[in-house]
Amino acid sequence: MHSYDIPRRALAVAAATLAGYVDAAGFLSANRYFVSFMSGNTTRLGVDLVEDPAAARIPAMLLALFVAGVTGGALLAGKAGERRKPMVLGAVALLLGLAATTHALVLPMATLALLVLAMGAINNTFQRQGEVAVGLTYMTGALVKLGQGLAGRIMGQRDTRWSGWLLLWLGLASGAVAGAASWLHWPWLALWLACGWAAVLAWFATRLR
Repeated sequence: MHSYDIPRRALAVAAATLAGYVDAAGFLSANRYFVSFMSGNTTRLGVDLVEDPAAARIPAMLLALFVAGVTGGALLAGKAGERRKPMVLGAVALLLGLAATTHALVLPMATLALLVLAMGAINNTFQRQGEVAVGLTYMTGALVKLGQGLAGRIMGQRDTRWSGWLLLWLGLASGAVAGAASWLHWPWLALWLACGWAAVLAWFATRLR
């Protein structure tokens, strides 16, 4: 985070907020499975393999779809070159729009699959030398960097780069609150809001120098 300018940091936080929003909405709609937090789904896979092997197909499917989303997003990012950010975010907006449509048509499995693909793809928004530079759907690394930064501050170092990771986590957390509230109160509208949000981020990305 510390290597990016303020507009790109703002984009990263806003994209993490979108990821938190979608994950919370998906979590509530998918029997407590995650659409972006694959560590949680891996744990569910392990538990299901022991308790109910037949149920393990669901987290296994979600893991495979997430990898497919990351792969597709990476291929798109590689083709887009300098227009990587708006192209990836535009694809995410399209997938979320399709998910909102399938939700309106009462196709829950299709909706879940599209949400997972979108959350896999969004991680390709920030890349450096072909690698993910800022993970937008998982915060364990961000919290580790935050803790290390706080330790350095306690030891007298003046490096404040940890604040960017705190903002990233706060973005995901606040997005999860918004996503849960939207899904519980306006389930027919929640995914359309996510689609619009992603479209705005794609537009903003086009404005970056």
